[in-house]
Amino acid sequence: MDALTALHNRVSTGKLIEPAPNEQQRQNIFRAALRAADHACLRPWRFLLIEGQERNRLGELFLQAAEQAEGAPLVEAQRQRTLAMPLRAPLIIVAITRLQEHPKVPHMEQHMSTAGAVQAMLTAAFAEGVGAYWRTGPLASNPVVAEGLGLAENERIDGFIYCGTPDKAPRQAPDLQVDTYFSQWNAQ
Repeated sequence: MDALTALHNRVSTGKLIEPAPNEQQRQNIFRAALRAADHACLRPWRFLLIEGQERNRLGELFLQAAEQAEGAPLVEAQRQRTLAMPLRAPLIIVAITRLQEHPKVPHMEQHMSTAGAVQAMLTAAFAEGVGAYWRTGPLASNPVVAEGLGLAENERIDGFIYCGTPDKAPRQAPDLQVDTYFSQWNAQ
């Protein structure tokens, strides 16, 4: 698939099944991340891959974090749902920003670079026929999850990218009108 076709048509794919992306697909997806806009070449991003039985351990970590945030054990239905979250896809990529002090690159811009890397991976996944979607939510900013994943003090989770084989063909991208979002500025 050519670059413009992928950029114009990429959509998230929610229902993902085995298998996870193969090695060639992974390399193409991962290499796309490394081309994200990156002021001062800080390369503020890093990524953890979670698959196989490690997804169950991540579910347990999610449960521990959710119960600590709640201040009490979750009811059984919530427990099971939380434990199953990482089982939504055969591969989870945790996008992490390593925040660095820099006179010209504020922390927000470093997070934006990681977001650009994630978007590039999502587009590359689409071009490779891999289903993918990006999730954040309270667990992404939960300190129990950060500690359990081994993040350093200066690191933050910017999201979980779920990857796998689409259960069905991707939906068609909505036909958004460019003029709705772009206009010429006329200084007075």
